[in-house]
Amino acid sequence: MKEAATDLGHLLVFAFLFCVGAFMVAPVITDVTMAALCPGQDQCSLAIYLTGLQQAITGLGALVVTPVIGNLSDRYGRKALLALPATLSIVPLAIMAFNQTRPYFYAFYVAKTLTAMVSEGAMMCLSLAYVADKVPEGRRAAAFGVFSGVCTAGFVGGTIAARFLSVSSTFQVATLASVAAAVYLRAFVQETDRGASLLRDEEASRLLFPPSSSPEEASPRLPPLRKVPSLSEMATLLTSSSTFTRAAVVTFFHGLGETGLQTALLYFLKAQFHYTKNQYANLLLIIGITGSFSQLTVMPLLAPRLGEQKLLVVALTGSCVHGFLYSIAWSFWVPYLAASCVILSILVGPCIRSIVSKKVGPSEQGMVQGCITGISSTASVISPLVFTPLTAWFLSETAPFNFKGFSLACAGFATLVALTMSINMRPAEVQPDTR
Repeated sequence: MKEAATDLGHLLVFAFLFCVGAFMVAPVITDVTMAALCPGQDQCSLAIYLTGLQQAITGLGALVVTPVIGNLSDRYGRKALLALPATLSIVPLAIMAFNQTRPYFYAFYVAKTLTAMVSEGAMMCLSLAYVADKVPEGRRAAAFGVFSGVCTAGFVGGTIAARFLSVSSTFQVATLASVAAAVYLRAFVQETDRGASLLRDEEASRLLFPPSSSPEEASPRLPPLRKVPSLSEMATLLTSSSTFTRAAVVTFFHGLGETGLQTALLYFLKAQFHYTKNQYANLLLIIGITGSFSQLTVMPLLAPRLGEQKLLVVALTGSCVHGFLYSIAWSFWVPYLAASCVILSILVGPCIRSIVSKKVGPSEQGMVQGCITGISSTASVISPLVFTPLTAWFLSETAPFNFKGFSLACAGFATLVALTMSINMRPAEVQPDTR
């Protein structure tokens, strides 16, 4: 147990450094994009469309790549595959660290689009599979929450740094943080046994305490998948259990709403309230600090008492309020109030990940987490195709009516669909399987 805690500690340090580098540029990227494409303007349809196109291409690539990488990690190891996103994430940051002029921006845009197909989804997928290898089912929801909280703490650290750095220095420091993450992974993070030790403990426990065989509790685990998964195998996985099916639907619609919110929010704030880099940083700091506090304290406290299903409903309710409040923001301080809803909405991901994690054995964690990430990536493909033109239209002078936050309200309705599906998920469906 002490060895597992040490290994998880090293993983958390790596995740923190990775997220510092990845998220440090978030407060400045809107201003950099606007300055490169539409200098001196507060509204730029080209910037909105390019951002949406990047999200769509990234999501499409992640949809294909992430489940494959997750399954390969079941065979070749979590650390070996984690090195791929850790290394690739350095490239686009290094380009912008050198120069932020238009030619370098386009080079950054292409590099970021290509590398994000692997780095963004795979890092989370492989790290959660690593955690699942080390933590028993009973404590897994809290462990996922702690891991997500550390990632959010990295987001906070990067945002604080961006608040006080110049634009060029921000990209340089972000590059150094990403390099440090890759080096730390190589030097300190140890490979897992893909859950073999947990499986031995589970078998020993079953010999001493035979499980109940009631129909409500007994539902067989999925058979292991030993080769790179095809689309048909992933479809079979997602339809093999009502839990997987509902989790996939909730993940899709929540991802649709969240990606739509991310697509529209910063450009909405720029057009509506003339936000600058520092105001973006302040908003992201509220989101990050609140989210980190929630995942590190609220999730471990509430998950054992409420259970993942009830906590998922509460989190999705907060996510709906989050989106709708942004859409009707009538003053510059309202987005800061809306950001406080992250204390609930940030828990959606860990709840879903914990629910599906309990439906498979230790050797299939990478595959299952990859499939959930793939579903989220599917939403990331579709969402920009819908919300990018919608955002550009309602921020332009040709909007059919004066409601600049209309696309944000539509994102809130997508999350509302996810909330409805989560309410219909029966509590018995999310209990750990027994044999």
